[in-house]
Amino acid sequence: MSAASLFNLSLIRFRSLSSSRFLRLPQSPLRSVSISPRKFRAFSGAAMTTDAGMDAVQRRLMFDDECILVDETDRVVGHDSKYNCHLMENIEAKNLLHRAFSVFLFNSNYELLLQQRSKAKVTFPLVWTNTCCSHPLYRDSELIEENALGVRNAAQRKLLDELGIVAEDVPVEEFTPLGRMLYKAPSDGKWGEHELDYLLFIVRDVQVEPNPDEVAEIKYVSREGLKELVRKADAGEEGLKLSPWFRLVVDNFLMKWWDQVEKGTLGEAVDMKTIHKL
Repeated sequence: MSAASLFNLSLIRFRSLSSSRFLRLPQSPLRSVSISPRKFRAFSGAAMTTDAGMDAVQRRLMFDDECILVDETDRVVGHDSKYNCHLMENIEAKNLLHRAFSVFLFNSNYELLLQQRSKAKVTFPLVWTNTCCSHPLYRDSELIEENALGVRNAAQRKLLDELGIVAEDVPVEEFTPLGRMLYKAPSDGKWGEHELDYLLFIVRDVQVEPNPDEVAEIKYVSREGLKELVRKADAGEEGLKLSPWFRLVVDNFLMKWWDQVEKGTLGEAVDMKTIHKL
């Protein structure tokens, strides 16, 4: 079968998959994509041979999603596919750095919602992490710099996509961007992260309907519950692992910020001028 035939077959399969309720994207319906020859070769070659075992939904996201490339001052310098941005060879050789966000959602009892990433995830499968972790995409609504609105729009989109949390439950104005951190972390020999990560906090009671393509399990934890989770991860108990970005936030910021969440003084912790290099 020719490469073009394989590609057409993949599009037919994608159209079938797109009817799933778990592929809904708020305020940004699935769009037809014009694929360059470079991207077509990558899709038909890399994705269908060396990455043949990749989950179909994750493969689509790897090539359809365009991450925002930035320099270490968070200045936009371009864009590239999620696939290219997460290859360690590109991270190391080209120093590709992309913008990201990490949401920390607390309920009215000040318990933090955590998720275990799906086993289908390309990077860091089955690790426990904060509520939602993803990337603003290279699109107008998610490139808005003022008050990190683009990142907050992206967070609202991904909370629906990953956890089924509707936009009305997490209004963009309710997110508090507390700071930014820059980190690099390999996932395995092939994949990794190199992100300039916006840390977003929000206190809301929400209805959660996890998307199994993205999330294996969820739980709310108290501070004591989180400390026990960290202890188990450090001891290697139950095979439990934490994502590297979540662990950086836990070790450097989270407990102090959690105090301010409970006191209602979270605004005092905001520092969007500093980029913490961790």
